[in-house]
Amino acid sequence: MGKDFIHPYMPNSVPGIKEEMLQELGIKSVEEIYESVIPEELRYKERLDLPEPILSEHELKKHVKGILDKNVSTEEYTSFLGAGCYKHQVPALCDEINSRGEFLTGYCGDTYSDHGKMQAIFEYASMMGELLDADVVSYTNYDGGQAVSSSLRIALRVMEGRGTPKTMLLVPSTMNPEIYSQADAYCRNLAQVQKVAYEPETGLMDLADLEEKLRTGQVAAVFYENPSYLGFFETRGQEIADLAHRYGALCIAQPEVAALGIMESPMNQGADIVCGDIQPLGMHIQFGGGQAGFIACQQDVELIRQFPTYMYGIAETGEEGKYGWGRAMNYRCSHGSRENANEYFGTETGLWGITAGVYLASMGPQGMYELGETIIQNVNYAIGKLSEIPGIRANVFKNSNFQEFVVDFTKTGKTVQEINKALLGEKIFGGKDLSKDFPRLGQSALYCVSELTTADDIEHLAEVLQRIVRGC
Repeated sequence: MGKDFIHPYMPNSVPGIKEEMLQELGIKSVEEIYESVIPEELRYKERLDLPEPILSEHELKKHVKGILDKNVSTEEYTSFLGAGCYKHQVPALCDEINSRGEFLTGYCGDTYSDHGKMQAIFEYASMMGELLDADVVSYTNYDGGQAVSSSLRIALRVMEGRGTPKTMLLVPSTMNPEIYSQADAYCRNLAQVQKVAYEPETGLMDLADLEEKLRTGQVAAVFYENPSYLGFFETRGQEIADLAHRYGALCIAQPEVAALGIMESPMNQGADIVCGDIQPLGMHIQFGGGQAGFIACQQDVELIRQFPTYMYGIAETGEEGKYGWGRAMNYRCSHGSRENANEYFGTETGLWGITAGVYLASMGPQGMYELGETIIQNVNYAIGKLSEIPGIRANVFKNSNFQEFVVDFTKTGKTVQEINKALLGEKIFGGKDLSKDFPRLGQSALYCVSELTTADDIEHLAEVLQRIVRGC
């Protein structure tokens, strides 16, 4: 590309304008800016091996589509992958509303430019509060992993505020390994994130090990998932919360939001904070998922003051029957007070909050109940069908499951990697390989079904797995 090339969409590429800008800065080239801030030894001296530029929009679109066409999506193959990102039915209404310009481009609009965004976020938070049985629900943050990590940091700040700083956070050994890694990195300079053992038979948290660790007096919070990452229900939520409170710790829980139509909220089982991901509520699987996190609690000012994200509130106006919406306690978050904020929360993924609000409004309580009921039925049917295959142990833990379950292939003599490769040849995405993250489970995989998984899908999977195991 010539030095004097003028990009049609970039006014600053006009040579005259570029020269004027350089003169204003008192330099002769853009390179001088980099030379002033980047040490000589760190600068790349060679010519970058870049492809020739694509000069037209049509050519660029064609090029990108060619790359994307190499992918295979869950629209083309049957998928039994989950592990934190799920394929659910997305009502057309969700896409219709979240694609409106007022929401799609109003990334961080305030009262002067939000075009109803604040009202939509307030309504989302209100419906999430109904789902969670919580009084206060935060604005969305980046994803569920950040929501969990921030909740653990909230506990550390609360303990410090009470004058009893603590240095330990307890999580289940069955925890989502990606979220564990995220939380560990987020908290490591303040506290140790330590795993609690689980019962081999049920997968449930080992309460004896939990209490032993709590006795140190250094635990700020106990965290658990319900359902767990491995799919089974954690039925001891109240006992976990009671133990945490007995030793002066907070209890934090991550519920699966798609299960809350049929499952008691951890909020009603003693949890001080509930957090998680809203991806199942109307978000497509977009290059790994449209993730967004939430944090919620009861009307507890000690906790609310430590939330890192925006809060949206409602207030009466001077005109009867009309209300205004705005941000509350803005000083707590990094967008309100960067230096003195509780923590930096970065990208908010607020559009997904609006989407989740639309989803919850369209589903209603009955819809959420039917969603959970259908998934429960599908997961039980899948466990039953796979259990019929010789050498395969479906549902490793003796517990009730929601959406996911562990399948052990060890006795087949084949690895999960081999089985998943063979399944791909049949246009099936197999379960997530657990052999590295959970070596104690042998050659096991985490299989997932949703309300979209049909009986035919499950029966076809069982048929193909039977052939693979037999070596046919």
